[in-house]
Order: sequence, then structure tokens, then C-alpha cells
Amino acid sequence: MSVSLNKGQSVSLEKAGGGTLTVVRMGLGWQAAPRKGLFGRRARQIDLDASAVLFADHQLADVVFFQHLVSNDGSVRHTGDNLTGGAGGEDDESILVDLSRVPEHVNQIVFTVNSYTGQTFQEVENAHCRLVDESTGQELARYSLTGGGAHTGQVMAKVQRDSGGGWQMSAIGAPARGRTFQDMLPAIAPYL
Repeated sequence: MSVSLNKGQSVSLEKAGGGTLTVVRMGLGWQAAPRKGLFGRRARQIDLDASAVLFADHQLADVVFFQHLVSNDGSVRHTGDNLTGGAGGEDDESILVDLSRVPEHVNQIVFTVNSYTGQTFQEVENAHCRLVDESTGQELARYSLTGGGAHTGQVMAKVQRDSGGGWQMSAIGAPARGRTFQDMLPAIAPYL
């Protein structure tokens, strides 16, 4: 059963029947909001980008995004860049994380979304970020972007090691400015 997360909420990534998740997928989906124009309503294409920023404590260790699709150790993989979004409801970009292969020194993975083309989130509809158990296809948690906003980026969620060696996900949902993950590093820092 999926958990719908609000800002600041956390959920353990332990399997319901015990055991540890091994591979999770962070999915991002969106569609352009229709705009009223001279010739009716039409949607403008929006290029959102999902990134996974890997940290060893507070130090940037690696990043996976549209120009670097696989982490240096191979534990995190981006499935490819979607330049336009979709019809809503489906994942338009995905990042796969093999938790069992994430190097021991990496203890936090922050997922961000940014508008590469510079449109604000006021122009985006049906945007979501979700975590899926890749071995079963079960959705574990979902975070919806609601209300849009005059920002071009969002610090979506963080997956971090807990003291018992497992992993937990925290929904962040913090607005930010930036067209790339590099632009958003100052916005990520308070959540590490």
C-alpha cells in the first residue's frame, strides 16, 4: 500500500513483511498546464529534469542527471531525459537506485526536479514524485507537487541511511530556483 507524503514526513523503506528493499525507483511525472490564448487553450512543452545528488555526510560525492546517467559506482541510474512531459499520471523520468550497491560512505541521496527551460511550476500540472519497489512494482510512497509556484526548482525528497543500516525516505518539497542541480545546491544544503 502506498503512503502519500506531505512536506517533512518520513517513511521507512523496510518491506512490510520484514527484510530490506534492494532496488527502488524514483519516478517523476508531469504535464504542462494548459494556457489560454488567442486560439483557445493549449499546453506549452516543459522540460523538467530529475536528478539524484549523492552525499557523503555534507560533501557532494556524485550526481546522476541527464548529462551523467549512471553514478560512478553504477548503483544509481537515470533512465533518460524526457524533454516534454506526458499526459499525467505516468512517470516521465525515472532514477533507479540499487540500495545494496550504494557505497558505504554515501549516506544521503537527494532527489531534485528543475525546469531546464526556465518555466515556473505554475505552468506544470499533475506533477508527482514517487518511490517504487522495483522488484515488485509496488508504489511505496508518493509526493505530489501541489499549488505550483513561481519557482523553477524543487528539492523533492531524500533517501538516507538510518542508524540500523536500513534506509528511509523523507519528503522535502522545498521550492528553489535553478535550471540545473548545480543551481540548486544551496537549496539542498539545509536538508543534509
